[in-house]
Amino acid sequence: MSVYVDWLMKHGFRYGESCHLTADTEEELHEFAAKIGMRRQWCHRGSQVHYDLTKNKRAQAVKLGAFELTREDVLRRLAERRKIWRTGREKGEVG
Repeated sequence: MSVYVDWLMKHGFRYGESCHLTADTEEELHEFAAKIGMRRQWCHRGSQVHYDLTKNKRAQAVKLGAFELTREDVLRRLAERRKIWRTGREKGEVG
């Protein structure tokens, strides 16, 4: 199972700085999120399925094995997803 957290930033989140919890699969994401006390209803379904984590929840996630991503890691992963999306779109697999 691979689960990831990015860096803490001020996003206008009411609890202060926050970050994103993501995973290789949605199933892994929900399973891990439950381990740190996150409710499935808190999951965001934007361009990437994720949970917003507070500083304390991020620390808890790292302690349980989440990989810490750098800005470069996040940009690389986004580029990979876009490439997959474009390839699927060219083949008519994505709407």
